[in-house]
Amino acid sequence: MQAQTGDSADFDAFYSATVRRVVLYLYAACGDRAEAQDLAQEAFARAWQHWGRVSTYDEPEAWVRTVAWRLMVNRWRGLKRWLGARARMGVPDEVAGSPSPDRVAVVAALQQLPKAQRQVIALHYLLDMPVQDIAAGIGAPEGTVKARLSRARTALARLLDEHDQEISDVTHHA
Repeated sequence: MQAQTGDSADFDAFYSATVRRVVLYLYAACGDRAEAQDLAQEAFARAWQHWGRVSTYDEPEAWVRTVAWRLMVNRWRGLKRWLGARARMGVPDEVAGSPSPDRVAVVAALQQLPKAQRQVIALHYLLDMPVQDIAAGIGAPEGTVKARLSRARTALARLLDEHDQEISDVTHHA
């Protein structure tokens, strides 16, 4: 029974130390804070279920991020099917909330990146992870991570410049 208490304390400390970073990473990847929190909660619940094994890993947080990423991708697949069905039914989309134009632009730009580029951007810029750690965490060579970061930065710059130009055009013609 004592080991269980120790495991619980270890997991609680791990969770407290990492949950904000995992949610931030997921938020950058999916653009929805509530979804990011739900995904993180599910990933941490799975970590708890396997804590005896996960706690022995060099980077348990990387395991949680990987599980959360896979959960997110699976949800996107389901959402894509649902949206396809909804579009076929002719039901109009509803917009909830009113996020800032800058947030909308950044999230929209991130969503246009390929998943692999979006993943490394979130890990590098939001979690301040070095390329070497990202490579180890996602199982890709460092050169691949560097290439993805470079391509993502170039694409984001182009996408955000296009957004700025659209805003400028609207305000000058209004």
